[in-house]
Amino acid sequence: MKILVVGGGPSGLYFSILVKRAIPDAEITVIERNRADDTFGFGVVFSDATIADVESADAETYRAVTDHFVRWDDIDVHYGGSTVTSTGHGFSGMSRQKLLTVLQRRATALGVDLRFESEFEGLPDASGNVPGYDLVVAADGANSRLRTALADHLEPTIDWRPNRFVWLGTTKSFPAFTFHFRANEHGLWRVHAYQYEPGRSTFIVECTEETFRSAGLPEDDEGAAAAYCAELFREELDGHELVVNRSVWRQFPTIRCKRWAVGNVVLIGDAAHTAHFSVGSGTRLGMLDAIALRDAIVEADSVSDALASYEAERRPAVESLQRAAQASLEWFEATERYTDLDPVQFAFTLLTRSLRITHEDLRVRDPDFLARVDRWVAAEAEVQTGRTVPNSPPPPPMFTPFRLRELVIPNRVVVSPMCQYMAVDGVVGDWHMQHLGSRAIGGAGLVYAEMTDVSAAARISPGCAGLYAPEHVGAWKRITDFVHRHSEAKIAVQLGHAGRKGSTKQLWEGDSEPLDDGNWEIVSASPIPYYPGRSQTPREMTRFEMDEVRSEYVRATEYAIEAGFDLLEVHMAHGYLLASFISPLTNERSDEYGGSLENRLRYPLEVFDACRAVWPDERPMSVRLSAVDWAPGGVTPDETVRISQLLRERGCDVIDVSSGQTVPHQKPVYGRLWQTPFADRIRHEVGISTMAVGNISSWMDVNTIVAAGRADLCLIARAHLFDPYWTRHAAHMLGYTLPWPDPYRSVERYTPRFEFHFGGE
Repeated sequence: MKILVVGGGPSGLYFSILVKRAIPDAEITVIERNRADDTFGFGVVFSDATIADVESADAETYRAVTDHFVRWDDIDVHYGGSTVTSTGHGFSGMSRQKLLTVLQRRATALGVDLRFESEFEGLPDASGNVPGYDLVVAADGANSRLRTALADHLEPTIDWRPNRFVWLGTTKSFPAFTFHFRANEHGLWRVHAYQYEPGRSTFIVECTEETFRSAGLPEDDEGAAAAYCAELFREELDGHELVVNRSVWRQFPTIRCKRWAVGNVVLIGDAAHTAHFSVGSGTRLGMLDAIALRDAIVEADSVSDALASYEAERRPAVESLQRAAQASLEWFEATERYTDLDPVQFAFTLLTRSLRITHEDLRVRDPDFLARVDRWVAAEAEVQTGRTVPNSPPPPPMFTPFRLRELVIPNRVVVSPMCQYMAVDGVVGDWHMQHLGSRAIGGAGLVYAEMTDVSAAARISPGCAGLYAPEHVGAWKRITDFVHRHSEAKIAVQLGHAGRKGSTKQLWEGDSEPLDDGNWEIVSASPIPYYPGRSQTPREMTRFEMDEVRSEYVRATEYAIEAGFDLLEVHMAHGYLLASFISPLTNERSDEYGGSLENRLRYPLEVFDACRAVWPDERPMSVRLSAVDWAPGGVTPDETVRISQLLRERGCDVIDVSSGQTVPHQKPVYGRLWQTPFADRIRHEVGISTMAVGNISSWMDVNTIVAAGRADLCLIARAHLFDPYWTRHAAHMLGYTLPWPDPYRSVERYTPRFEFHFGGE
């Protein structure tokens, strides 16, 4: 087997070592444009989990590498004049140059042909093959020439992130992974520092583009960068110097490729993908690629099969890490958002920023630190609610109370509004009683009725619930009375109008599919059907119809008061009527209700104001928003921040933050807790309470979100369908006791003989 590796960095060298060990007669050539002792940066970091993979892949290389390790368990967060330390994290560092030297020696000893100061001059043919080789491995980094040459096949994208950073070294030893946050007249500066050998540490300084420009620093002057940072962090450096090595101010490129292989060429490491330095080294990511590619080559019958197997096996892990890296880098891009947090919460937020480390992970790694976090959350909840909250021991964050106006919700778990399509002429019945009643008994702090329509014409389907006739009030009151009488839960109603997504079948008959017969006329901001050529075309609402629908919302609000609901939500998301005014994808009006964001908001805000005017002052109101439409030209997160600001000014108490479902051609970026960052941003930038939704499936996630201040309440949907007692089961797993209703008191003496597992990603 004849293999060419383009790029002599750690991933290319390590791949060569692994394959030469597995296939001794393989002819492997590594070409590298730089000299053997050239390197960018200073140190590399490995987590304990990553280095364990290296050990299992090649024990001899593992021993050679780890002989040069410095190891630490602590993370120190220096912020606001305080230092908060968390332990148990398990990292090791080493000099990047020493790593290269170890790998070069190992590769040479195995018979790999290393050629430095050499350029790859060949080009792939039209099919993506490089002649003369069985396999060509592009390990030539973020500026990969092979990726560029094969761009039409591989379809790479590069997202240049806005923050600036400079990679420096220092003679100061940092015994922990250290974060410093320091503000001066130009803005806030972040430091990521870690030791990589005795007396040597990496010292990365990061800031926003605005701060960088304000400081007036040249982009490519190493001396100026080192001098400025040395003076700014003089106290932190304690007299130690800063060292440069191609230390210019850069922006981080997040690289993704639709495909990693074509013909006989495959990308690994930074050539294929990058992950922000705040979640660890790209070196370790590339070395794990090398392991996966070696395994695929050894096990497959052909190169093409091997490359297909490699990508199928490796891509999910890489994309998962890239999602974590995206969350992490966005946290550092927006750190200014969190500078009013208490140091303990700030540190917890930082540690959990990637959404990979949870509250429960920290219980295992550092129970003392976690107890400190929980005590802080409990004390804050006591102040916020005016209710006594135990502090020794404190409850898990998800079981702390939360106040909205005069409503005190007993815990942070919310049953999300989920349409049941089981009403008859808008009247709810026994199905809705068991659906909502069982989940209230199941321990949730707040249960939402499904989207409840303000008129018969506002329904999504014939089976949708309503609050537009007197008989609806009694049916709902039967349920709210049950919830109040037999549980500590509160109950909310979500008022909505389907707009252009109305007059459709029940969900299990066809999502958003029009009725076969019996359709009613539908309206929207503009006459745009949901599915062009298939859905009904709505009529553009007239001003008279807008007044009429607004009155229907007011009537439904008055009925909600009579029905005994504790919280009222106005649905302005998911492409329904009010959302259709907000999104430019569904609003093409040329009057005062179209065009600018302020115009598009005019009617939804009219409706909210009308409902708020009749809803009791002591009871809270919320609004569900789609934070982003996930389609070009749609609503953006920046606009949603502005929308939330306007709603807050009008007396909205909490934003229920969802996203998408505006147009069928949306392209959401799914993943664990994928919508939580939107709730986080609105909460901190607007100063309003938020509810988080979207793949929150574990009690670990709820505790993490609440303790980090990413949202105040967490909405659980499908997990609650699967398990109505989800909240009680979470309490059991956490060793926390929720009070039981009298008929179920005997369960207090019962010990379950099984375990509950709540999954994440």
